[in-house]
Amino acid sequence: MTRRIKIYSRFTQSEQGSMTIFGLFLIITILMIGGLAIDITNVMRERTHLQMVADSTGHAALLTRELGTVATSKSTALNVARGNMPSSYYGEVLNTANVSFGNWDTSTQTFAASPNSRSAVQVSVTRTSANGNPTATYLLKLAGLQSWDLTANATYMTYQPTCFREGFVGVGVVDLQSNNSFSNGFCIHSNDHVSLNSNNTFEPGTVVSMPNLDDLDIPNSGFKTNIGLQTALRSGSYNIRIVSRIGDIVDTIDDVGSPYRPAYITSTITNTITKGTIADTDLKANKINYWNCSGGGNGTISNGTLVKDLVIVSNCEIKFGSGVKVQNAVIVTTNTSARSFNSSAGFALGLDDHCAAGGAGQLVTMGGMNFAANLEIYGSQLLALGDIVFAAKASGVEGAAMVSASKISGTSNMDMAFCGTGMDSNFKAEYFRLVN
Repeated sequence: MTRRIKIYSRFTQSEQGSMTIFGLFLIITILMIGGLAIDITNVMRERTHLQMVADSTGHAALLTRELGTVATSKSTALNVARGNMPSSYYGEVLNTANVSFGNWDTSTQTFAASPNSRSAVQVSVTRTSANGNPTATYLLKLAGLQSWDLTANATYMTYQPTCFREGFVGVGVVDLQSNNSFSNGFCIHSNDHVSLNSNNTFEPGTVVSMPNLDDLDIPNSGFKTNIGLQTALRSGSYNIRIVSRIGDIVDTIDDVGSPYRPAYITSTITNTITKGTIADTDLKANKINYWNCSGGGNGTISNGTLVKDLVIVSNCEIKFGSGVKVQNAVIVTTNTSARSFNSSAGFALGLDDHCAAGGAGQLVTMGGMNFAANLEIYGSQLLALGDIVFAAKASGVEGAAMVSASKISGTSNMDMAFCGTGMDSNFKAEYFRLVN
C-alpha cells in the first residue's frame, strides 16, 4: 500500500510530458494563425485579380462604345472578363446588367446612369455566394468560414486633352518662326520636337510640350526673346489617336449613320460636281456634295464663295480662292498631294462668332495643306496626314485645332487666341481615364 502511494505521488508531481501538451496548444495556435495568413493572402490575391478584370473590362467597354453600339460594347466587356477569368473555373464574374453607361460628374465625383451615353461606364465584377462563385477558403474552413464574397468596381470616363481641342499638334516637328503670340490655354505639342525662332510671346497658361525638352530648338537667347516660353514648357508624348481616324473620316463621312456625318446633312439626296472651278451655285446645302477631278487633279473654289451647311467629298487638290469662307461645313479629300488643300490670301475657316457654338469648319485630307498669308480660323479644325504649312499674318485665329501626322510649319506675326468653347464640332478620338 505504501508503495502504491509513493508511485502515485511521483506521478502527480512529475513534469515529464508537460511540453507535449503545451506543444499541442502551440501547434493549434500556429495552424490557426497560418491558416488565417494563407486565406488572407489568397483573398487579397483574388481581390487584386478581380480589380484588374474590372479595370480591363471597363476600359474595353468604353473604348468599344466610342464608335459602337451599347450591345456590342457590353458583349466586348463580357468577352474580356471571360478571357481573364474563364467561367469554367471562376463562374460568371460579369453580366450585362453590371455594365452601365452614363456620365461622370467631376465636381461631385459621382456616376449617373444614362443608357445611351458614350462618355462614361461603370462595371462591377463579382465573386459572391449569391452569384454562385465565391472565393473558397482553405484552413479557415476549420473555423466555420467557408468562403469570401468579393466585388470590384471600375468607372471610366472619356476626355479630350486640351492640346487636341485647341492647339497645334504634330507627330513630327512643329516649327514656328517669330513675332507670334499665344494666349492662355493654347497648346503647341510635337511628338518629335518644337522649333521656335525669336520674339514669340506665351501667356501664362499656354503649353509647349515634347517628349524630351532637351530637343527644344531655339536660338541661344531663346528664353530671353521668347517671353513666357520657359514657364510653358512641359515634357510628354501623346498617342495621337485622331490621325489614325483620318482615313475613316474621309471614307465614311457620307454614310448614313456614320458617327462623322454632321447633323446639318438632313438629305439623303446627293449632289455631284464635275467642274474644275466651282462657286456657290454649284453647291447644295444640307447635302453631301461629291466633287470629282479627273485623275485627282486640281479644283478651285472661286473667289468670295461661301461654303456653308454642307459636306464636300472630293479627290481634288483643292484651292480656296481669295475671300472664300467655309462655315458649318466639312470638306474632305482623298488627294495625297502636299498641297491637297491650298489657298490664296484671306481664306477664312469658320464663323467669326467670338467662340459661340456652331459655325465651325473642318478640313480633312489624306495629303497636306498649304495656306497663304492672312489665314483666318474660328473655332475650326484641320486634320492632315501630311504637313500643314501656313504663312505670315494668320491674325484672325480664335479657336484653332491643327493636327498633322507629319509636320506643322507656321511663319511669323500670328495671333493665336484660345476659345475654350465653340469647338464641339471637332472630330475626336477619345481618351480614357479611370476615375473610380
